[in-house]
Amino acid sequence: MLVVRAINERDLNGLFELASQVGTGMTTLKPDMKMLGDRLATACASFAETIPPEERDYMFVMEDTATGRLAGVCAIKGAVGLTEPFYNYRIGTLVHSSRELSVFTKMETLYLSNDLTGSSELCSLFLHPDYRTGHNGKLLSKSRFLFIAQFPHLFTEKIIAEMRGYQAEDGSSPFYEGLGRHFFKMDFHHVDDLTALGKKSFIAELMPRQPLYIAYLPQAAQDVVGQVHKSTAPARRLLEQEGMHYEGYVDIFDAGPVLQARVSELRAIRQSELAVIAPDEDIVHACAPATTEPTLVSNTTLKDFRMIVSEAVNVNGSIDLSSAEQQLLRCRTGDTVRTLPLNVRKNNA
Repeated sequence: MLVVRAINERDLNGLFELASQVGTGMTTLKPDMKMLGDRLATACASFAETIPPEERDYMFVMEDTATGRLAGVCAIKGAVGLTEPFYNYRIGTLVHSSRELSVFTKMETLYLSNDLTGSSELCSLFLHPDYRTGHNGKLLSKSRFLFIAQFPHLFTEKIIAEMRGYQAEDGSSPFYEGLGRHFFKMDFHHVDDLTALGKKSFIAELMPRQPLYIAYLPQAAQDVVGQVHKSTAPARRLLEQEGMHYEGYVDIFDAGPVLQARVSELRAIRQSELAVIAPDEDIVHACAPATTEPTLVSNTTLKDFRMIVSEAVNVNGSIDLSSAEQQLLRCRTGDTVRTLPLNVRKNNA
């Protein structure tokens, strides 16, 4: 069975193995043992609440309990841009008009921006290819929303997610080749690595502060502004189902879209419910619906947060979890859990 849980000190080697599978474009998950070790330490301190909320980095791993293998990873950062600059391009519009010539044009522009500084961030989502089946991707991605619903006070009003931008088959970024290379004079992968290591001062030093006209870029670069990497498209759909949306901010290197939402508008905040693990299965079965749907179920413990997908349903504040499911959640009969339908109801899509 699979469980998504808070990361712990024993997960470093498994985390490194996952990071080694990611490839380029995800700056928050590089196969660097020192960097991953530091991040894991921060994550453990975050769940232990020994560092301020804005400095926290909650990392979760998906574990295959049959083998002990880590199948995936995801994370939520408490706030971005408070200790180092957080840059994006904001897509704006400039109008050029001449009555004499009867010319009116609207031109899209790129503004170097720090507008999203201070937002909480969903990041580092990666599911090993061996586990990309069934509900696994949804379980991994949506676990973060159930965590936010249980502990909303730990996060800022706005939450964002930077999506990996489009890359060609050879791993190059058309947007970077059409714009960034002119200013940074280095390969996309090198810039990607520097950013992952937190070396971002060169962005402010080398990038122009003036608006850049998108129409001046090569067509290949224009075509991918706001587009995601092909392997990231499913993750984007899942986030949009949960209430996140694109508002014209993109990554400065590969032009991947930044999705954002108010935490109060997330589906998990609006629809998740608490339930008590039923002591009497017959009571739950008697009033359970004829058909069931997969349900996300989590415990309510910050330090040892755990979540699964179950066929059990929250009925009038009670839920019938098997003994195996209770063990995965480290709960027992009478304990309170948080529940959310895995799939978005059609009338709420």
